[in-house]
Amino acid sequence: MIKTLTEYLWFNTKKHREYINITSEVEQILEKSGIKEGMILVSAMHITAGVYVNDAESGLIQDIDAWLETLAPFNPDYRHHRTGESNGDSHLKSLLIHHEVIVPVTNGKLDFGPWQQIYYAEFDGQRRKRLIVKVMGE
Repeated sequence: MIKTLTEYLWFNTKKHREYINITSEVEQILEKSGIKEGMILVSAMHITAGVYVNDAESGLIQDIDAWLETLAPFNPDYRHHRTGESNGDSHLKSLLIHHEVIVPVTNGKLDFGPWQQIYYAEFDGQRRKRLIVKVMGE
C-alpha cells in the first residue's frame, strides 16, 4: 500500500533573490515518512519562486543568478507592472528555473547523482512564502 507524507517549509528571505540549499530539510522529511522506495515532490507554492537540483558550489550559484538576470532582467517596462506590481522579472525567472522537482527514493535515501542537491530559489523575497514536500511510496 502506498503511503504519503506532506510537510511544508516556510521561507522569509533577507534578500530579494536568494538560493537556499534545502537538501537536509528534505532528507529529514523523507526519514520521518519511513518510506524506503518511492519518490519525493518538492514544489514552490508561489509564482515568483522555484526549485531546482544542481551542484552546491558558490561560483555556480552566482553563475545561475547572473544567467537568470541576463535572460529575465529587471525592467520597469514589463506589462505586468501596469497592475501595480514591480516583479515581472521574478515571474520570468521562476519560469526558467521551474517550480518543482521530483527526486527518486531508493533504500530510504534520496537517489541523487554525484553532487546533486535541492535548492529553493527565491526571486521576490523579503516576505513569507512556502514550499510543499510530498513523499510517496512504500
